[in-house]
Amino acid sequence: MAKETREFQAETKQLLDLMINSIYTNKEIFLRELISNASDAIDKVHFEGLTNHDILEGDEDFEIFLVPDKESHTLTISDNGIGMTRDEVIENIGTIAKSGTKAFLEQLKQAKESNSDITDKELIGQFGVGFYSAFMVAEKVTIVTRKAGEKEAVRWESNGDGSYSIEECEKEKRGTSVIITLKKDFYGDSADADFTENYRLQSLVKKYSDYVRYPIKMNFEIEETPKDEEGKPIEGAEKIKRTEVRTLNSMQPLWTKNKSDLKDEDYNEFFKNQFHEWENPMEVFHTKAEGNVEYTSLLCIPAHAPFNLYHTDYEPGLQLYSRHVFIMDKCKDLLPDYLRFMKGLVDSPDLSLNISRELLQQSKELKDIGRALEKNILKTLERNMKNKREDYEKFWNEYGKSLKIGVYNSMYSGSDTIDKLKNLLLFLTSKEGKLVSLKEYVERMPESQKKIYYATAKDKETIENLPQMELLREKGIEVLYLLDPVDEFCIETIREYEGKQFHSISRGDLDLDDAESQEVKKETEELAKSNDDLMKDIKETLGDKVSEVKLSNRLKSSAVCLVADEQGPSLSMEQTFAEMDNPMFKAKRILEINPKHELFGRLQSLHAANKEGQDFKDYCDLLYTQALIIEGILPENPVEFANKVAKLMAK
Repeated sequence: MAKETREFQAETKQLLDLMINSIYTNKEIFLRELISNASDAIDKVHFEGLTNHDILEGDEDFEIFLVPDKESHTLTISDNGIGMTRDEVIENIGTIAKSGTKAFLEQLKQAKESNSDITDKELIGQFGVGFYSAFMVAEKVTIVTRKAGEKEAVRWESNGDGSYSIEECEKEKRGTSVIITLKKDFYGDSADADFTENYRLQSLVKKYSDYVRYPIKMNFEIEETPKDEEGKPIEGAEKIKRTEVRTLNSMQPLWTKNKSDLKDEDYNEFFKNQFHEWENPMEVFHTKAEGNVEYTSLLCIPAHAPFNLYHTDYEPGLQLYSRHVFIMDKCKDLLPDYLRFMKGLVDSPDLSLNISRELLQQSKELKDIGRALEKNILKTLERNMKNKREDYEKFWNEYGKSLKIGVYNSMYSGSDTIDKLKNLLLFLTSKEGKLVSLKEYVERMPESQKKIYYATAKDKETIENLPQMELLREKGIEVLYLLDPVDEFCIETIREYEGKQFHSISRGDLDLDDAESQEVKKETEELAKSNDDLMKDIKETLGDKVSEVKLSNRLKSSAVCLVADEQGPSLSMEQTFAEMDNPMFKAKRILEINPKHELFGRLQSLHAANKEGQDFKDYCDLLYTQALIIEGILPENPVEFANKVAKLMAK
């Protein structure tokens, strides 16, 4: 097939421009990224070769080779991994971060506009653009690759100007070679960093890629004095040159070393290299277990949640090894989905190299390992919550949503998930504006309070302005603020905590048991009897918009509010379902009117004068629409609402 030139998509051009124009101050990490990609490619062919030996083509000495060339100003990184076909090159190389480019650019723009202190480097770390880090130092990048088992090879080339060329070529062995033609700042004696200098490359491999488990090799030109038969240097003899192949990395898997021999820096660099992370992990778990099942695990909680953690295209799972041999990249069966943010690996001699994915899912050993890992992670989180509260709150702000989704999904995963997670949940409340656990909330409840009260909205300011908050605020009762749509589903799934039921301030009666509240409730019930006809006629005027109209004993200064029936979804749940294009779940709306508000007297007068009159009907509709707006729900007919307000104001 003839040489073809293709254009990058517009968004990809923007992202590539960011990479070329130096997002990073630490440009040397490009080598780590390309070596990581090479290691991944060897992992894949190694695994394929377990069941299809022919694919190895007689070449089982896996290696990564660096070739610096001072004359041509190039650096080549070669591997004998799986290689790529033409279509795979276009898919994997021709599109940068194909699932995340637009989202990345949007987040970068938001960070700039809000003067956020989040760095470009932190954002890039969430969007997987490893290969293209080469363009930080490259004038031109060339890829020559041949897929294992295929005859045709492919040559890809780009200088980062928004286009690339691709054509068929010849390549003797399978694998991939990335040839970087360096910018003038990155070669020669006057360069800021010379990436054609052997000893510099050797130190970078030691720094970033020492634990890559395949040999990273490079040729060294050695000058030495000839020796005599006794091995002594011959005086006056002219030095001779020879080429020596050196392995630059130790290759001992980090997880096989004793924890006492490792430092935080060792773990940090390992995770950055192994999992293409750009920041130090938030927490590291290094465990060696013996007994019924023997295994070593090395897991981490990344510093930041990936942008697509809750998207369908996100693939959770841990790497799986048996006796240090790679088996699987994304094993989803080790940890429950609510720990989908965990990254890491498990190495167990009890797992078969040739086990299929189907049998792996049924493996008792795997399930035992998974339960032990889950228990260890949750214990550490509980300990951090108690002893390292600031660190735990950072974790919660990044990954708390995963735990809440885990609670909600317990109806499918088993009720024990609630018991595992409920003490790890944190919520803002009406007191102090700090995050509190359910345990902390219950411990400071007054004895007279029988329920745990919560309110839902998109932000705390909205909750604080809700009419339903007035009475609880006056009585000093703490209210949980549920600001994420999943929060209420989570709370509803738990149902109660330490014998205290959860109660929405916008559902049913508040059920306050103090003497004052009981007296107000009694007065309201008596008043409701004498206004029974008025309530019925308001309900008739509003029709199916509400299921009931009643006098409120929860309102203090506000005229009206909407609450939902005890049974069925709440108003916030209804809105959440509507935003998900699932409008079938409707809350039973109850309109509550404050009998002590002056507007109630006006309603009584209009009803007594002419309950069939338009003024009475307009007042009923205006009060209902006002209640909708307070709840953050747009009126069905905003123009009609505006006209009625204008008409009322003109009187």
